[in-house]
Amino acid sequence: MKLNVGKTDKILRYVIGVAAIAAGVAYESWWGALGLIPIVTAAINWCPLYSVLKISSAKKSA
Repeated sequence: MKLNVGKTDKILRYVIGVAAIAAGVAYESWWGALGLIPIVTAAINWCPLYSVLKISSAKKSA
């Protein structure tokens, strides 16, 4: 599995994930559970959608 999530992308994913979870809790909606997706992809530095689309925000290794 090739890592494809860079540092800035990772931070944005954490922020978006936490915001989605907070909104789900605030509005008492299970949709907040979708906030786990960006958090998990940030934690493992790999996004399946990026792999399919051949996108990477990670720095190239030398």
